[in-house]
Amino acid sequence: MREGRVLELTFEGPEVSALVQGTAPDPYEVTLSLDPFDDEQWSYVIEELSQRAIFAAKLLAGEMPQNIEEAFTASGLSLFPFSKFDIHSRCNCPDPVNPCKHIGAVYYLLGNQFSQDPFILFQLRGRTKTSIIEALRQNRSKTSETDQSKEQKQQTESSTAVKLDAGFWSYSEQLDPSLVVIAPPPTSETVIDVLGPMPTESFSQTGTGTPSKISDGQKLLEYLKDVYQRTGQQAMMMAMLSRDSD
Repeated sequence: MREGRVLELTFEGPEVSALVQGTAPDPYEVTLSLDPFDDEQWSYVIEELSQRAIFAAKLLAGEMPQNIEEAFTASGLSLFPFSKFDIHSRCNCPDPVNPCKHIGAVYYLLGNQFSQDPFILFQLRGRTKTSIIEALRQNRSKTSETDQSKEQKQQTESSTAVKLDAGFWSYSEQLDPSLVVIAPPPTSETVIDVLGPMPTESFSQTGTGTPSKISDGQKLLEYLKDVYQRTGQQAMMMAMLSRDSD
């Protein structure tokens, strides 16, 4: 029988138990464990994993991200043990050295186990693969609900900000005549003055054969200005008389 052969390897919560064949007829009992994270520490890790889309996507798909350790170091923790001193190991063999060759055999086998199922490390830190995935789903669901709630609130606030009274543009009451201010214009300018000179060719001569100093455009302009001024004055007079009769 080959010495140092691992006969049995079991995972019980955060502890690894193994039976390793030694020089004695009966195999030696080996136990290994890591310090598990408490609930608060795991909540930080889950939050960090949820914030990183690629981590969450791979974990929810049952895959272990290659750089998963980043999520733990961001929370001030370490998923992997830094040294042999981070691993609590015990063997009931007579060898006083720790780790003994029986513990070393379990180390070697664990390396293969981690390659096949890296989620074992989660279990050694106090959480199973199933519990991690479920916590991620719940956390992402809450995040999604929060985002939807914020979006709905923003839409509501936006719609409220631009919402007008249905009767804003209607006015069914009779207007108070005193609201209408009737006053002459501040200047004698009319809309004709604002439009500028008319693009009209001038006559070179009058009907008598003498050159004209005033273009047809200028004559028309003066005529229209006079019409606009008289029309404005008449409109003002009519409005004033109408208000007095009321």
